[in-house]
Amino acid sequence: MELDPPCRQPENHLKAEDLFKAAETGDSSEFRDLPKERLSKALSLRNEDGRSLLHVAASSGHSEVVKVLSDAEEVVNVINSADEEGWAPIHSAASIGNSEIMDILLSRGADVNLKNNGGRTALHYAASKGRLKIAEALISHGAKLNPKDKVGCTPLHRAASTGNSELCELLIEEGAEVDAVDKGGQTPLMNAVICYNKEVALLLIRHGADVDVEDKEGYTVLGRAADDFRPILVDAAKAMLEE
Repeated sequence: MELDPPCRQPENHLKAEDLFKAAETGDSSEFRDLPKERLSKALSLRNEDGRSLLHVAASSGHSEVVKVLSDAEEVVNVINSADEEGWAPIHSAASIGNSEIMDILLSRGADVNLKNNGGRTALHYAASKGRLKIAEALISHGAKLNPKDKVGCTPLHRAASTGNSELCELLIEEGAEVDAVDKGGQTPLMNAVICYNKEVALLLIRHGADVDVEDKEGYTVLGRAADDFRPILVDAAKAMLEE
């Protein structure tokens, strides 16, 4: 007597762990093969970190999976959903610098001013990682230029710390406050000086940054500067006064 072969689950009944693995590894075919109803339900799944499939795909840099997931109408319900640390897909896309993913998220209604638990927006991460193209996209979609995170840092603080002059120039031209102070009373210029970012420091001075402001420990910009850096800052400040 011939026995029937054991029953196999159809592919569209993949377990949640399989779907998350597919999102992490970039296997877009797994999602393309899902019936519309199953894909819609899958979007509401969360892993142990509170992340959705969209978030996992975005943070892993898999634009094709992000596109397939974003084509589902229900994506509007999860596009701004945050994980346990308050990170939404847009924060991850900004951090890893994936412009294609960022464009998809923005086209589906991602909130450019959403803050995570650290008080940081996507623009904070674009600034700290030197993602110029990402920053331009965020700003063109209404990103605020001067949001402060939990330690009082603006995106310009972050860009100044990392020494990205081109990004600092963009932020300033778009309206970033040159002399914004964090909770320690430090300005972007102080950050640039402390991190020994000469080009950015001189750029900020040319844009009118105050060299005499004191932080909460009583140090001025010049007081924070290394001995060989101080004369350069003094000369730059004098040049600004003579103009």
